[in-house]
Amino acid sequence: MNGGDDDGKPEAHGAVMDGVYDALVADGFADLTMQDIADEAGVSKSLLHYHYDTKQDLLVAFLDHLIERGKARAAEHEDEPAPEHLRKFVGGALVDNDDEDWAFATALLELQAQAPYDAAYRDQLARNEAFMRDHVADIVRDGVDAGEFRDVDPDAVARLVLAAVDGARVDRVVVDDDTPEVVHDALLDHVLADLETDEPGAPERRDGPGVEQ
Repeated sequence: MNGGDDDGKPEAHGAVMDGVYDALVADGFADLTMQDIADEAGVSKSLLHYHYDTKQDLLVAFLDHLIERGKARAAEHEDEPAPEHLRKFVGGALVDNDDEDWAFATALLELQAQAPYDAAYRDQLARNEAFMRDHVADIVRDGVDAGEFRDVDPDAVARLVLAAVDGARVDRVVVDDDTPEVVHDALLDHVLADLETDEPGAPERRDGPGVEQ
């Protein structure tokens, strides 16, 4: 990848990243071309190839961009109580989605399916997954530190939440059923409710996933 503005990204970086998103929504992953992305971004195909040698390079950069976007969104909620922050995360992942969101989720699942065969995608997707896991674990850790959640293993709870979220999203993409809504309600009613502390002097948390004995 060639240089661009001061931070090493193209001057049209934001437009290009938006173009990748729009092209994935419109065309999916399998049929995606650099020309599709250029058209959606309002830039020339030659500009894309100046900064990104291949479509793979551009998609890896886009996946990294999703991490930066996730960090910005997380910062918007960092002052909220942990239960509310976790509730919004689960809602945003599972029920606060429109047709465009699910079209993007479908294209992303197509891309993820390449990971076992493509090291560049695999390595970047591993970084994306690590970011999401750390983000959810930080929410839980903040809740424990603030006395809003019981004493649990934040990483174990994060893995449980993400496994449920990811599985529900795959079901929605593959079979178009109501699994996201069902899993959303179950996470709030059984996982989040079980994490939350009661008033001071509440009984010890019952045994469950991620509990430190």
